[in-house]
Amino acid sequence: MKRSIYIFSSGEIHRKQNTLYFQLEDGRRKYIPVENTRELLIFGEVSINKKLLEFLSQKEIILHFFNHYGYYVGSYYPREHYNSGHMILKQAEFYLDHEKRIDLARRFVSGAIANIKKVLNYYKNRGVEVGERLDRIEHLEETIPAQEDTDELMAIEGNAREVYYGAFNLIINNEEFEFGTRSRRPPRNRLNALISFGNSLLYTAALSEIYKTHLDPRIGFLHTCNFRRFTLNLDVAEIFKPIIVDRIIFTLINKEMIKPKHFVEEAGGIFMDEKGRKIFVEEFDRRMETTIRHQGLGRNVSYRRLILLELYKIEKHLLGDKPYEPFVSRW
Repeated sequence: MKRSIYIFSSGEIHRKQNTLYFQLEDGRRKYIPVENTRELLIFGEVSINKKLLEFLSQKEIILHFFNHYGYYVGSYYPREHYNSGHMILKQAEFYLDHEKRIDLARRFVSGAIANIKKVLNYYKNRGVEVGERLDRIEHLEETIPAQEDTDELMAIEGNAREVYYGAFNLIINNEEFEFGTRSRRPPRNRLNALISFGNSLLYTAALSEIYKTHLDPRIGFLHTCNFRRFTLNLDVAEIFKPIIVDRIIFTLINKEMIKPKHFVEEAGGIFMDEKGRKIFVEEFDRRMETTIRHQGLGRNVSYRRLILLELYKIEKHLLGDKPYEPFVSRW
């Protein structure tokens, strides 16, 4: 099974014959098992060279880079081995055709809100008073079919998330992790720091899975294609944020795995320190490899595999084989 390798220390990555090693600043070396690696996520100050990039391209390993605060800044996306001219034309066709694009965008928003409701219902069944918020979100959900503009759809999803985030204090019930309001760059409190970091990890995970398909990550449907490098991964990530990122956050806080000491105040915001990011990454990696029963396939698949299967469904939709239906958690 291929793994994601997270590098938090500073140093250099080198190629040595048919393998890689990471040389730390103190001279120690840590070897990276190339054949079992799908991607490298770089959080530290790391030096690379052209020879390394050529080798990573050959092995189809993606590099994702994050800045000092844990924000995603970009990727080295090796030459696409599976890109299809026909599929790219289909993506462009669906993007440029208003009816086709808005139909797909509605499906992404519907999937995201359906999974938000699944999370809230999970806690409602455990005695958390979120019924009123569920009602408000369902009212917003009912307006999705009438929307004819992606900005309006994004506003509906944003409003649903605002109502949803208001339930976090009830679910977590920890004064040291009060939500307040959603703030991104920079996050203004610990909970916002966790959400931003987790979403960033999910965006890169979705991008890595797109690399295995015929799809082009630059052409999304809910998110507008502009000078930003990738948008399709943002579309797909919306569906999985509630059941991956948010559930991880609840676990980390409620089990006291993440504590106030794992945060620092810098640049006018609140960020996780290196120890906190490592704890989050470990739980994220564990969750992504956790398997659940897939009703359609009749077998267990990991959450990472679910993202890939979601992309395959989008391909089939674009090709006219089968209308896309977003994944909705069963619990």
